[in-house]
Amino acid sequence: MYRKNSTRIFTFFCSLLLTSISIFSPVLAVNEDFDDPNDNVISQNEAIYELIEEQPEDSPAVNGKSYALYDTASKAFLIGSDIDVQLEPASITKVMTCLLALEKINLDSIVTITQPMIDNIPDDYVKLGLIVGEEVTVKDLLYSALLKSCNDAALALGVYMGGTEKDFCKMMTDKAKEIGCTNTNFTTAYGFADPNNLTTSHDMCLILEEALNCPEFTNISTTYQYTISPTNKYTDERTITNTNRFISTQELGYDYYVGGKTGYTDTAGNTLCSAATKNGRTLIGVILGSTSSDQRYYDMISMFDYGFSNYTTIAIDDSEFASAYTTTLNRFEESLVKTNLIVENSNMELSSYLTVPSNRASLGNTISVELSKVNVDLSKSEQSFNIPLYKTFADDKTYIVGCIKVSIRAKDRLITVNPEKNTIWTKIKNILITIIGILVLIIVLILAMYIFLGKTKKRKDKEFNRKSRVL
Repeated sequence: MYRKNSTRIFTFFCSLLLTSISIFSPVLAVNEDFDDPNDNVISQNEAIYELIEEQPEDSPAVNGKSYALYDTASKAFLIGSDIDVQLEPASITKVMTCLLALEKINLDSIVTITQPMIDNIPDDYVKLGLIVGEEVTVKDLLYSALLKSCNDAALALGVYMGGTEKDFCKMMTDKAKEIGCTNTNFTTAYGFADPNNLTTSHDMCLILEEALNCPEFTNISTTYQYTISPTNKYTDERTITNTNRFISTQELGYDYYVGGKTGYTDTAGNTLCSAATKNGRTLIGVILGSTSSDQRYYDMISMFDYGFSNYTTIAIDDSEFASAYTTTLNRFEESLVKTNLIVENSNMELSSYLTVPSNRASLGNTISVELSKVNVDLSKSEQSFNIPLYKTFADDKTYIVGCIKVSIRAKDRLITVNPEKNTIWTKIKNILITIIGILVLIIVLILAMYIFLGKTKKRKDKEFNRKSRVL
């Protein structure tokens, strides 16, 4: 009988202990059902090229093997053709050469001309007339390369920075990759007619955009005339005039032009990359392989005018999505009630701008958040979610313009900032408190067991004594 009671007590003790330990285990619940998904949407990456795919029939006809018009705010290509086809850029190669010079060397630095800086440039290529041993400033070389397209000036800059033209071309190609170009390979610092010196309209837009980040690039490329002071080899001044007709002629002068470069070789044809800013909005145009020197300018103006008139770039405002953000967090908190999970971090990441056709922008838009695919796994202690945010226009065109990022962790793994830091000692202390609590519970149970056994024995003794008296 005594052994049987002991077994019952031990069983009771074990069940109570297991119940106390289960307090530290996460509580599971059914995942919350969210709204149905909307699959007919344009992602942020797709929005970069989506406008070209729906290019209107009334968009400008452009003489060239490839062309592109790009919005620097939204990073979207508005119109274009064969924008990723590799072609020779000719002298617009110099945009990358001058970009690296503006980034890496001081304008007042002196370059002493060496033989490799003027070697192997064909006789019919434009030159400044640099002489071995001549000392020229970086600034003079930049103006010569951008205004008059002097090939010896561009080569001198390249060799000065890279040691050799080959090594500098690697610097150029690496820089192109760094800024997002995927089909560019430079083999010349100045635009020599090399079939391996290749880029695309897409990539040249990115290269010119990067150059525009250097204010001096705009200052130089929009200068009408520049005078080079006498050097140790030239006693006279040398005056150069900008050959870009956006600057040098009234007929093709374009009020919004803010920088660019022209190019030509027999194999590349006529090339042009240009930027224009109107009402605070900057567009970049590139034309490769045009058959007409004059037509490329007219076509570029047509592209700019069309882009400014027919497309609207919308700023994405955080306040638009404040309600969607609050709703999303509330849904998470509701789904985590009575669980061991909690929202640890949350934030919104939005595109800065979205470009759409002006007639679409005029129709207005609505804001929404996609919660249908959000499933919280209550058995996992760490989870992260990227929840799409939508802007839908009245013509049912829907764009993803950002996301709400939410991370979830188990409560007992959260870092406590106040009132004390979650140090190693804090973790050890919490473990010790838990162990002490369990030990106290065990002691109480043991005492209860002994009290129970004592009362049982005392009761048995009384029954035995009573029976003895009866006998």
